[in-house]
Amino acid sequence: MDFVVAPDIQRRITLIVKKAGLSHIKAERIKCFRSFGSSSRARARIWSFPRIWQLALSLEPNYVIEVISEKFDSLKISDQDKVLIHELLHIPKNFSGALLPHRGRGRRISWEVINELYKKTNIND
Repeated sequence: MDFVVAPDIQRRITLIVKKAGLSHIKAERIKCFRSFGSSSRARARIWSFPRIWQLALSLEPNYVIEVISEKFDSLKISDQDKVLIHELLHIPKNFSGALLPHRGRGRRISWEVINELYKKTNIND
């Protein structure tokens, strides 16, 4: 599997964070990559940076969003943005480097939530 830096995805993440009002997310500390050759069924993934690694390397929390080229690039732009919103919803309010599951403690990453945030962005209208 190969990875390349994805500045186009980085710009879209920054725009989505700003327009969707996801003020707890520090877009400058999200690094974006495009992968090639993955056998994953996923369209994109978010990677955490656990606290033990933060302490070991003396670094602040960061995240990596990987878009899987074979699955992501062929989607309509609106669907790509919804996938990116989905990945951003895994970031907790304290931006700790941890990840939130799809369901937990009165919250859920659902299509309703994703579509609501997508409408707030008005990115591709």
